[in-house]
Amino acid sequence: MSKSTREITKSPKKRPTVTGDPVLVRVQPDMAKELDDWRRKQDDLPGRPEAIRRLVELGLKAKAK
Repeated sequence: MSKSTREITKSPKKRPTVTGDPVLVRVQPDMAKELDDWRRKQDDLPGRPEAIRRLVELGLKAKAK
């Protein structure tokens, strides 16, 4: 009998190329819902951490103007 082999490949995770300082953020259920609603409107449906990074970046850019 010959052994069957399965090739297991994992798709690369979409993570930022540069690592940074980890930050733990707790959000209340109503804010989590707003965050999830915003994420669903994005073309690529980012995860919560990526969505938070994008919103922080948008907020910082708006503050700079």
